[in-house]
Amino acid sequence: MKSVVTGGKGFIGSHIVRALRKRGDEVVVVDLPEHDIRRYDSIVPAFTGASIVFHQAALPRVQYSIQYPLESMEVNVQGTAVILRAAHEAGVNRVVLASSGSVYGDQAVMPLVETMTPSPKSPYGLHKVVLEMLAKLWSEVYGLETVSMRYFNVYGPGMDQEGAYALAIGKFLKQRKEGKPITIWGDGSHSRDFTHVRDVVRANLFAAESEQVGRGEVINIGAGKNRTVLELAGLVGGPVVHEEERLEPAHALADNRLAKELLGWEPEISLEDGIAELKKLHGLA
Repeated sequence: MKSVVTGGKGFIGSHIVRALRKRGDEVVVVDLPEHDIRRYDSIVPAFTGASIVFHQAALPRVQYSIQYPLESMEVNVQGTAVILRAAHEAGVNRVVLASSGSVYGDQAVMPLVETMTPSPKSPYGLHKVVLEMLAKLWSEVYGLETVSMRYFNVYGPGMDQEGAYALAIGKFLKQRKEGKPITIWGDGSHSRDFTHVRDVVRANLFAAESEQVGRGEVINIGAGKNRTVLELAGLVGGPVVHEEERLEPAHALADNRLAKELLGWEPEISLEDGIAELKKLHGLA
């Protein structure tokens, strides 16, 4: 089988590429900056003969989208429309798209269920709402099979540890290794549903093959357990300092029952095991 992975050199995309190649797929990577996903002519040749497209390419992170709303929208929204058009024109069977739990924003009730009305608190969250709507429209209007996966706080080997937009776990590990105190934005009471990247990869592979999806469904991919940032810092270990709180939802907790029902997927890796693995990889065990 030939598969295309957009964003295949990124954190999650590279894990998907390795899993596909391990099972014997021919894999084509479409990634920035080699391919401009905003331009149809730039990416359509890569889709010829492909059965599945895993659309992971994006300019990620909530804070980045707040600082650079136009740049991130061009890639995240226009780029998605281009990917869907290219997939349809090339005769691709199905597109599995990376959405995000950030579409929910602040909700009064937990856990977060796919039937809730999205209420994004950032341009990035809004981009993912539009991505889901585009995917469903391409299924309804053009007959292209699509399914969107709402990721929740994905972490694991290869995650970003650098810069202002580094993932919290990656940044905490880097600070611990450098002997610096762990920086927490706000009081640390914010909670997140930390989900291991290998569980996310399994969900993508299941979504590519399930006969229960393909009509523009949106599915939560989360561990189903939320942990505070302060708890996370405790698992990494070391002293903590607090900085001014940033604009972001207070809590996130995925209801992952639909993933089990439609994909046969359940998370397998606990946060304790995932952090322990990462500490060993970074020489902190």
